[in-house]
Amino acid sequence: MLTFEEARKRLLARAKPFGVERVHLSRAIGRVLAESVVAPLDLPAFSYSAMDGYALRLETLGGAGPFTLPVAGESRTGHVPAPLVPRTAARIFTGAEIPEGADAVVAQEDVERRDDAIVVRTVPRPGQHIRRAGEDIAWGEAALERGKRLGPPALALLSSLDIVEVAVARAPRVTVVATGDELRPAGAAHEAGKIPDALSLPIAELARAAGASVRIAPFVLDEPGATEVALERALDGTDLLVTIGGVSVGDHDLVRPALEARGVALDFWKVAIKPGKPLASGVHARSGAVVLALPGNPASAIITFALFGVPLLRAMQGDARPLPRTIPLPLAAPYRKKAGRLEFVRALVEDGPRGPLVRPLENQASGALTSLAWADALALIPAEAEALAEGALVEVLHTQDL
Repeated sequence: MLTFEEARKRLLARAKPFGVERVHLSRAIGRVLAESVVAPLDLPAFSYSAMDGYALRLETLGGAGPFTLPVAGESRTGHVPAPLVPRTAARIFTGAEIPEGADAVVAQEDVERRDDAIVVRTVPRPGQHIRRAGEDIAWGEAALERGKRLGPPALALLSSLDIVEVAVARAPRVTVVATGDELRPAGAAHEAGKIPDALSLPIAELARAAGASVRIAPFVLDEPGATEVALERALDGTDLLVTIGGVSVGDHDLVRPALEARGVALDFWKVAIKPGKPLASGVHARSGAVVLALPGNPASAIITFALFGVPLLRAMQGDARPLPRTIPLPLAAPYRKKAGRLEFVRALVEDGPRGPLVRPLENQASGALTSLAWADALALIPAEAEALAEGALVEVLHTQDL
């Protein structure tokens, strides 16, 4: 069996770019920039006040205070103010443009208002409470680098720069095929011996969240000829084929021989992890499509796709950070296991007396969806470990980062 690191390294080596497309920001969430973005203007575009208060010119406050200045004029958001009248102050509001001639803003709570004048007792600093034009980013500076996955803050920055269309990597095309005589659609009429398909939708949504375009193929029955035909069809027009189930060594596990019969050269088919040992990957000789064959147990399938499929899809788009990050946290309780495989333990992060702790959930069975649905983290228990004491540090991957 390959180690987790070696298997993922081999898989990510299959990632290749699929070209570039331009999309409107309304369709850019989760996509990866194919070109760096340079600021086409200053941000902010003009100098504005960071406080409600009064704009003034410091040279007006010569000598010893306090200083009394008449209030002449006003600056509010959405309007260009008149130049500052010499030896006066202008009423100004947060976000409003600094009048020409003003070089500081005094917060309204730091002055005394007397009818149409203010009394200033403390001389402000030059530029106090002023956000200068170009202070955030100046024209011509790099705003976002190629390989950046676009989230809401990045979309906000692009919109602020008046950019409404960006060049992104083409979305990988993913086909999801669930196999097994036992499957029926969730919500369909109950039949003896049948169970609802619980995996096609979550696997597809994980792929979509990673920027992919996804289709879910019809179920495949456990029959050699039908499996081969279905997989051949699924490989057509696909960058990544994801199969669910039928990849182990049972008499009715037909996916591996069917893939090989249709020209898929498997690179590996066992990984030293738990859950998810029966995991296979390869490449279709004719189309170049990458194949990721997931185990059929629910927790195994979702965890392995999150750990292997999601990073692969990100790497296919040139994501500068395709791998999820882990952080070390102490165990909230002892944990025992057999040595030999790296375990991804479903767990909860909780507050301890000295900081966060990670607590493994009880049911770690490969078929258990409850513990996976309840978990907010995966604790990585090293392959060689057999017994870890309470307080032992382990790497933790938050499920929201998958």
